Parts: sequence; structure tokens; C-alpha cells
Amino acid sequence: MIPSMISDALFARGMGTLMRGAGYVTRFLPLPQPTLLVGPGSSARLGQAVAGFGHTKLLIVTDSIIAKLGLLNALTDALSAGGAEYVIFDEITPDAPIPLIERGIACYEENNCDAIITVGGGPTMDAAKAIALAVANQKPVEKLAGYLRGLRNPVRIYAVPTTAGTGSEVTIAAVISNPATHKKLVMVDPRLVPKMAALDPLLMTGLPPQVTAATGIDALTHAVEAFVGNWSSPQSDGLALSAVGLIFDNLRKAYQDGKNLEARENMALASTYAGLAFTRANVGYVHAIAHQFGGKYHTPHGLANAIMLPHVLKFSRPAIEDRLAKLAVRANLGSPSEDTETLAQKFLDAVDQLNQDLGIPTTLEALREEDIPELAAGACREAHVDMIYPVPRYMTQAICEDIIRQVLPQTADEPEKKTTRRRKATA
Repeated sequence: MIPSMISDALFARGMGTLMRGAGYVTRFLPLPQPTLLVGPGSSARLGQAVAGFGHTKLLIVTDSIIAKLGLLNALTDALSAGGAEYVIFDEITPDAPIPLIERGIACYEENNCDAIITVGGGPTMDAAKAIALAVANQKPVEKLAGYLRGLRNPVRIYAVPTTAGTGSEVTIAAVISNPATHKKLVMVDPRLVPKMAALDPLLMTGLPPQVTAATGIDALTHAVEAFVGNWSSPQSDGLALSAVGLIFDNLRKAYQDGKNLEARENMALASTYAGLAFTRANVGYVHAIAHQFGGKYHTPHGLANAIMLPHVLKFSRPAIEDRLAKLAVRANLGSPSEDTETLAQKFLDAVDQLNQDLGIPTTLEALREEDIPELAAGACREAHVDMIYPVPRYMTQAICEDIIRQVLPQTADEPEKKTTRRRKATA
């Protein structure tokens, strides 16, 4: 036990030195990847595998809707058939708030669990990661936010995503919320990557169209920000381009016909590829702004990303036109023989059209003018100081305010003002 604790501490301190202030671990160091089980029935296969691993008792972290819909049944039946004991904690809500994570920690400890299976969307998987890190380190959850704040390895995590968006089943990060401060907190640690994940399209066929849409654009945002950022690499580029191609080929199909298993499976793969891409190459201003919306207004993360993606891409265009052109070719929007400017515009137009086809709103109804300076300051602090995102074009707070202002709810006398703002922000 003592040698293990020492090695954990040395690992964390050494990695912390490398990562301090910039998160360079995502760029240079080997990152773990889970064993992936893919296809209809893969959640049951994960249960069969985990049942044979000899755990004392498993904590299943999920939300009440998933539990009520019976989406756990294939997994729990397989666990029971294999003789594995488990307890279900189904209280997680969309923001993954710290008080509920603390309740999950208590449930884990009271039931003498020794591993976690998380079944749900991004917030559920992130909450499970936070529980895993907190119970291993016996520290308050908020003290674990940042880069490598835990000395001990988190308890083992297995993941079954029920949406195709966050890619949390393969990422080193967890985003949670502190309702007391209305802020999002980000934990980053390579040891948070689940050991095994099941991409089971059968669990996604009942998703409402609006959830399919928002989570799908969330995955697109991960892929695009990874591809256009300054930390892109041949490895992350390949994953990001694959994700973009799959999303443009399948997201509309999954949105229009939720029971299309092929489209659902392809979107699950796209989400995973995008998650692997941004784990290596990181994200950018879309996420920095979306996290502020989530903390202030509890806006679902995928929806916030979807609303902001077109605006940030248009601002970034002067620095990434060649990258946008490559995305357009991969999305089958044009041919390599076309000029870069034309292809870049085709991709920007296609993102706008995709959002429109999926019913994504162009404004954030909760947004208020008086909140914009605080939101922009928080976004810039996250992008430039807290997480150091490798953004391709630098954004001042004034520019960030103008870009956020573009998604204010529009009143009858606003069209002319909004056009002026858009010109200023994209100049």
C-alpha cells in the first residue's frame, strides 16, 4: 500500500510540474484509452466483462430518467448473472452539481464499493469521474478542480454513454458545477479515463430529437476546435476529420429517425473520435464561453456549444481558412480542386445550415446584456489563464463581449443593431 501511495504522489507531482498553467500533458504525453465495446448489446457485454473482474461491489452512477426508462436493465442483468453486486445512485442532474456528487461519494462509501459504472450523458460521466477521484483522495470536490490535483489514483471507472456528444467516455477531463458560485469547474487528469466503455446504440434510440441535435453539435464542436487549434497533430487531425465526416453523414438521420441504429452507432463513434481528438489537441473559445453559460444560466453544454460555434468560427476564420477548407472537403461539401476561400465559406455555411435543420436556436433566451461583461471575463480567464486553450486567433474581452452579444434574444427594434455588432465582432 505504501509503495503504491508513494508512486501515486510522485506521478501527480511530476505531471503537475509538466502541466502547471498550460495542460501540456494533453499535447505530449501518452494518454490512456479505454477498451471499447461497440454495437447493439454492448452494454450487456460490458456488464459480463466487469462481473468477471472480481469487484466487491459496484456503484452505478446514473440519472433518474435512465433508471425509469429501463436503460440499465441489460447491464444490471449481466452483472447479476455474473454474480456481481451493485448499488444504483440515480440522482445526477444535467449540471453535475457538487452537492449531488457529494451524495454519490457518501453512497459509494456507505456501501463499501470499489469501482464505478457510469451510465448516462456527459454530466453523469463527469460526476462519476469526480466521485472516483474524491473517494480515492479524501478531499473536497472543489479542491480537485484543475490539473492533477489528486495524489492517489481514482477508483476504477467503466462507462456506458447514452448520448453521442461529450466523448467523456474517453477523455481525461470532468466538468462539474458549483451552484454556490454559479461556476463550472474542470478536473483534468489522465487517470480519469474509464478502463472500458460500451457504445450501445440501443440505449440512444429513445433520445428526444432536441437532445440528439445538441449533443451531436457538441461532438462537432469538439472535433472542429481540436482541428483548428494550435495543438493539432496528425493523430488528432485524423480523429477530428473522421468525426466531422461521420457527423455530417449521420446527425440529420439520427435526428429525423431516432431508431436508426446505424446512424446512432456512427454518431456514438463520432463522439468518441472527437473526444479522443480534443483530449490530445484541446478546445477553444466555444467551450470557454459555453462553460460560462452553463454556470450562469444552467444552459445544457451541447446547446451552448451549438449556439456559439458559428460565431467563434467566423471570428477565427482569418487564421484558419485552410483548416476550414479541409473540413469542408471531409464533410463532402466541396472538392479539393476548389479554392480555399470558397471551401472555407462552404463549411461555415454548412454549420449554419446544420444548426437550422436541427432546430438549434440562434439566440440564448436566458442571456442578459448586463451579464455579458462578467461572462466574457470568465471566458477569457478560462481560455487564457485557467486552462490555456491553444486558440488560433486571440480574442480580447471586448471582442468576446461583442461575440456573446450576437446571441442576445432579439427584440423588434434590434435587427439593425445586431447587424452592426456582427460586423464589429468579425472584423
